[in-house]
Amino acid sequence: MPDVRFRTLLPLFDELRGERVLVRPYGLEDAEAVQEAVAESREHIRPWLPFADQHQTVEESRDWITHVMASWLLREDLITSLWDIATGRYVGGSGLHPRGLPSAWEAGTFEIGYWVRKSAAGQGYITEAVKLQTDYAFASLGANRVFIRCDARNMRSAAVPERLGFVREALLRNDALANDGTIRSTLVYSLIPSDPRWPR
Repeated sequence: MPDVRFRTLLPLFDELRGERVLVRPYGLEDAEAVQEAVAESREHIRPWLPFADQHQTVEESRDWITHVMASWLLREDLITSLWDIATGRYVGGSGLHPRGLPSAWEAGTFEIGYWVRKSAAGQGYITEAVKLQTDYAFASLGANRVFIRCDARNMRSAAVPERLGFVREALLRNDALANDGTIRSTLVYSLIPSDPRWPR
């Protein structure tokens, strides 16, 4: 378990490289790629993600990235960008989000979130990115738990933890409002260090 008393001094990765996807923190130079990807994908992501109507301009994306970079520096949130290794194309976003009480870092509990642009959906980028970040959380951050939550109606999102062997822990019935204001239920999946990982 890393010493989290001065968590801003904890070393973090510059990149995580898989076979097809590169996971790395955002930089201001990514603003145009982010804005373009969200613009392409608004209708695709609107049912699931609250930022579907954001990133209307490159300046708005640059402002968002500035806040993301600050959160990374302070170790408040580890939001990552996803890139196709072969083409260098931005394909979506993810992140390791510290969760838990009284201190997420001391509890070693992290939530993984993700989204993929419409033209890159169904190509395995998210599955690979989740594997990379989960392995990193256990090996380098001393994670005791990595979990994924998604709208129970979002079967493509739920397929990722199911494919990777995450344990389905719960269906939280009528626990939140969806983006359209309707009541939704939430699926919860997790891995802990003793669980088997990455079934064939």
